[in-house]
Amino acid sequence: MAPSPRKPVTAADASTRLSDPWRVIGNSVRAGYDTGSMARGVRFLHRIAQEAEIADHHPDIDLRYGTIHLTLSTHSAHRITEADVGLANLIAQIARELELEPLAMPEARFDVAIDALDIDKIRPFWIAVLGYKQLDGDARELEAADLVDPAGRLPAIWFQQMDTERAERNRIHLDLWIPHDEVEARMRAALDAGGTLVTDEFAPSWWVLADAEGNELCLCTWQERDDKGYVGA
Repeated sequence: MAPSPRKPVTAADASTRLSDPWRVIGNSVRAGYDTGSMARGVRFLHRIAQEAEIADHHPDIDLRYGTIHLTLSTHSAHRITEADVGLANLIAQIARELELEPLAMPEARFDVAIDALDIDKIRPFWIAVLGYKQLDGDARELEAADLVDPAGRLPAIWFQQMDTERAERNRIHLDLWIPHDEVEARMRAALDAGGTLVTDEFAPSWWVLADAEGNELCLCTWQERDDKGYVGA
């Protein structure tokens, strides 16, 4: 019996079943292609739209001149499902038929993390100033975010609870979600460019890096998150 289209898929399982160049990024699967022109991108988009309608499952698509960027996640479940893996592999097949090349740099996702002593006090400000919506309960855990852009275009935000104020560190840092097999090369490039490794205590879920002035960024992957309840994240 075929699995249910909306059956959750762990990140580890999805990672082994996805066709290149699709990769697991957080609670989604993503890919980017070099189309060479807007017209060629539109032809690709048209084929994707036809298959998406048949599957009754639709990717988020960013069509630009010469490139197309695709994200699949089952929004109602806030996680990766069989529908995402199936449509991603079908899109990869269409790309091969159209002889489209994957982008040299794999897709990624940016989040912004804000350290706070009183999260409830500052949350309304960020909702108001950005026009974001708040996630609660399972959605918050599975998305690994507190606030998200309703249009899905701007970075997600999550709040990190602080016990005491830390004057020696910035209160805002970036989270960069990248494919798990890109971490080593990306970290090496960052260190060669003058960065430092702050900690690998939480690896392979994330590594904390900093530039020469202490501004921090976390390189994040899906690894070992399934065991902590983040199914598909």
